[in-house]
Amino acid sequence: MIRIRYIKSDEVSTAKRLIYRVAHTIFNDARPLEESIAYGESNGWLRDMEDIQQRYFDNGGIFLVMTDGDEMIGTGAIRQFESNICELKRLWLLPEYHGKGLGYRMMQELISFAREKGYERMRLETDSVHQKRAVAFYKRLGFSEIPIPKATDDDDIVMEMLL
Repeated sequence: MIRIRYIKSDEVSTAKRLIYRVAHTIFNDARPLEESIAYGESNGWLRDMEDIQQRYFDNGGIFLVMTDGDEMIGTGAIRQFESNICELKRLWLLPEYHGKGLGYRMMQELISFAREKGYERMRLETDSVHQKRAVAFYKRLGFSEIPIPKATDDDDIVMEMLL
């Protein structure tokens, strides 16, 4: 049975591994998964997850996990970006669960939470090259691309949705 619930403090390492595992596939990383995880950790890619309480729950946000029975299959979080804007973070779902409406279910939970907290807009940053499927998903939900202040030449885009 698929469930969405708050992350527990002892599940952070499992959630991080899930995110690295999905990213490893999406970004076609040629390194072995363990090497990719070590590289990501040494570069602080998921540093915001080191203190989920402070970075999310105490920062006007939420951090959810999706489970299928006892297995964690997805994550999703939001945190305050500005007083009336929240930032979507860590929306990841194992590839074998794609196309089943589960990402949509997670987003509905996050959007409901954001509205209850009084946020007026939700913003996200994603890679437009490797995450074309995610970009299309966000557009179907009502997100649109906005300019990036001080943009660099990387492949990231910023998207925003009115709540």
